[in-house]
Order: sequence, then C-alpha cells, then structure tokens
Amino acid sequence: MAFFERFTDLTWVEVVMNILDILLVWYVLYKLITIIKGTKAVQLLKGVFVVVIAWFVTKELGLTTMYWIMEQVLTWGFLAVIIIFQPELRRALEQIGRGKLFSRGGMAVEEERDRLVEAVTKSVGYMAKRRIGALMSIERETGLSEYIETGIPMHSDLTSELLINIFIPNTPLHDGAVIIQQDRIAAAACYLPLSESPFISKELGTRHRAALGLSEVTDAITIIVSEETGAVSLTRNGDLHRNLPPEEFETLLRKMWFGPAPEPQAASKRKRGGKKNG
Repeated sequence: MAFFERFTDLTWVEVVMNILDILLVWYVLYKLITIIKGTKAVQLLKGVFVVVIAWFVTKELGLTTMYWIMEQVLTWGFLAVIIIFQPELRRALEQIGRGKLFSRGGMAVEEERDRLVEAVTKSVGYMAKRRIGALMSIERETGLSEYIETGIPMHSDLTSELLINIFIPNTPLHDGAVIIQQDRIAAAACYLPLSESPFISKELGTRHRAALGLSEVTDAITIIVSEETGAVSLTRNGDLHRNLPPEEFETLLRKMWFGPAPEPQAASKRKRGGKKNG
C-alpha cells in the first residue's frame, strides 16, 4: 500500500524520467546480450546464474558452510568476471569508441547490407570462373564460436579481395571454411561438421557434406564453390540449392541473409498511381 502511495506522489516529470531510466537499462542490457551472443561468454553467464541460484537455495535451506562459500564467490566474483569476460568487455568498449553500440539509420544499414552482399557475390563469381574451391559460412542467430575456435582467427573487414586471397590454392588458409560474423571475417581454415545423411548424392564432395552438416545443426548460411566444376551452391536449414547462376545466387543470398528486399519506393508509387501520360 505504501508503494502505491509513494507512486501517486510522483510528478509527471518524475514518472517520465523513471520510465526513461527503465527503458535505457533494458536497451543497454539488450545490446550487451547481442555483443556476447554466440561467444563463450554465454556459457560462462549461465554458470554465473547457477552460482546465484545455488547461493539462494543454500540460504533458504540453512546450509551454513555451502552458503558461506557461495557468498564468498559472489563477493569476489566481480574480479573473476572482469578477467573471464575480458574479450567481450574489450569488444564492447571498441564498439562504443567507434559509435557502433547504438543502431544506425535505415539508409546506412541498407548500404552496409548491399556492400556485404556485393563483396561475397563478387568473390564467389571470381572463384567460380576460375574453379577455385571455397567454403564460406555466415553466422545468423545460432552462434558459431565452437567452429570459429577450430580455425585461424582473423577478425578482418569483409572484402571480396580478402575472401579471394584466402581461397587461393596452396596457401595456409585455403583448406577449411571461412566464417563470417556480421560484417567481419571471424576466422578462416575452420572445420565444419560433416553431414551423415544417407540421402546426400554420392557426387557431392567434402565441401558440400560439411555445408549440409552445419546447416543441420545451425541456421547458418553456407556457400560452396566447387573446385571440379566451378558450380555455386547455397545451404541453409538442411536445404541445398545447387548450380546457381550469378543473379539467382545474389538474390537468394540476400533473401537468406537479410530477408526479402523492400520494394523500391518509386516502383510502388507507379503501381499505386498508374501512368500519368497515356
């Protein structure tokens, strides 16, 4: 009752400020979760929650010794958190310094998406013409950290030139897969799980089997360029799209990566208004 009386005593300015405070806290928490998503920090965070639950249970059950241990862990745990989450904290601070913590405008987002699709499409087209074998996986909602750890860390900007250079034959990074996180190349020479499905065509090689294997356990998009034929294929959610021509590949990649492309405003206006001059 006292809580409601205290709430009614607030002025409208104080109410607005409190709501704004809550929204800001939730937004910061959301951005922090997006930063650590798909990293080791997620599993470590689960461990922290387990410790907190154990502390609460031991307190309620009166387990004195165990409660004291859990209390010490929580008291000094902040130092361990700083050490354990050091890569994620550094990443968050870097994004704040670059001004990337907050969302960009719609136009900037579309331009960045166009750049990413163009970079991948250009590199795939180059390698397909020259029959350079390639395997590229694009992380989506499911984190690919366990597969990134099997390769060589890069954390490089995504460009067509770098992708082409990675897959040049007889180079240290040629074998294995490139994994792309957001707008960066996270790692190269990564090992992907091979599909054990008996329904896969015998003519498909290790690259296709690895791409299908990853698509069966994650929602990642994987691009395959055949070394024998130069054919380009895409996998996602266990589906394999083979022998895609360049235009169809670009359209399907954009749809899988970012969803259906929005209808151009000029075209939509013409459809609504019809022809002015007949």
